[in-house]
Amino acid sequence: MIHEAASARSKSDRMLPPPSSASIPSLSQLNLVPVLERSRARRALSDTRYRNAESFFLAIEERLFSDTSHLLYQTGIVTQLALTSHLLDVGFDDRWCARYIGLHIDKALAYANATGLNYHSPALERLAAVLSPYSVWRNPDLDDSRPPVPKLLPDIPLLLRDLLDHVRGVTGHPRPRRSKAHG
Repeated sequence: MIHEAASARSKSDRMLPPPSSASIPSLSQLNLVPVLERSRARRALSDTRYRNAESFFLAIEERLFSDTSHLLYQTGIVTQLALTSHLLDVGFDDRWCARYIGLHIDKALAYANATGLNYHSPALERLAAVLSPYSVWRNPDLDDSRPPVPKLLPDIPLLLRDLLDHVRGVTGHPRPRRSKAHG
């Protein structure tokens, strides 16, 4: 409860009145609960995200990373692109995703599964906790340190290939032709 500063007034005079229900915004007004609206534009953006996920995956598939931190950062990119491909496809707004999900793979996975992705992988759930937010693997702290790399990581190329195939199966996006790896 919110109280005013102590004074000579009685206790009942010192308490602020409760706010009226008219002044309390609903969750949807706060944009915490997204309004899902499917559109051609979101479908096209979803397809682009999926293609970008496949493109960034090539460097992982070709095992181009000798530094595990860089591998984890790239894994975060691929995973986020794949999951947001699904979210955009079912009608999430991209700006809402950027604001409320950001670089948190665990949140993206939870929203995706709640909206029909149904990708329940214990390995990805454990990895999502390590990757969230995945920017920690790219930018060291001010003291030039990163979180410790977990001792046990799943087979990341195999896990991501399975995730991408699952997203493709749910969204119906075609698998792109092989192109140049990003990374």
